[in-house]
Amino acid sequence: MRVHYRLKETIVTLGADKEEYIEIARSAIRKQRSLLEGYISSDPFFKITLEPYDVPDSAPDIVRRMAGACSTVGIGPMGAVAGTIAWMAVEAMVEAGAAYAFVDNGGDIALFTDRPLLIGIFAGNSSIKDLGLEVQPGDAIQGICTSSGTVGPSISFGTADAALVVSGDVSLADAAATALGNAVPDEGELEVAFDVVREVQAIQGAMVIKDDRFAVWGELPRLARARMKPDFITRG
Repeated sequence: MRVHYRLKETIVTLGADKEEYIEIARSAIRKQRSLLEGYISSDPFFKITLEPYDVPDSAPDIVRRMAGACSTVGIGPMGAVAGTIAWMAVEAMVEAGAAYAFVDNGGDIALFTDRPLLIGIFAGNSSIKDLGLEVQPGDAIQGICTSSGTVGPSISFGTADAALVVSGDVSLADAAATALGNAVPDEGELEVAFDVVREVQAIQGAMVIKDDRFAVWGELPRLARARMKPDFITRG
């Protein structure tokens, strides 16, 4: 089953085999947002800084994951908020027994699957369309996160139509996608953007799409044709 859910700025698509797991994901999102909002109320700079930011060991897990991932790639901690919320919601579903679960938080996806999945890549007005990744079943949660300078409300200092990163650390996948998108140049070779992720061992692979070109680095799931269904795109 597939369910659309919104809580303030968090707009997600939740997927699982059973309604009980969907409700567990909703509850996890409510809990983690509450913890994050509580921390921000005591440390407002956490929300606005665009630079790596240290947090105390006593901070909630969501805060420490965000700050740690974003520090790894040199950006502010809110650069991993969507992926971290998705990750922790899928963790809650898996801990409850789900064998198939995903959360798509505006293009930042955490998933745990016992079956092959085709994940479409939405790159706005780029001429590269109907492209996706064939994700195979696995025994660990996977992160497939995307940033864009032309699609959606997120802050990006680059010009990518889509900058995508795959990692088992979903917070890192989100943060690295943001950093990768920031690094995409107006002109020149797209491959130069991969310098921001090359030395990060936990990143499996990455992709950049811009206008009529795309570039790939590392190991990604198999690329395949994926006819984009507009109602499957998670957005407000």
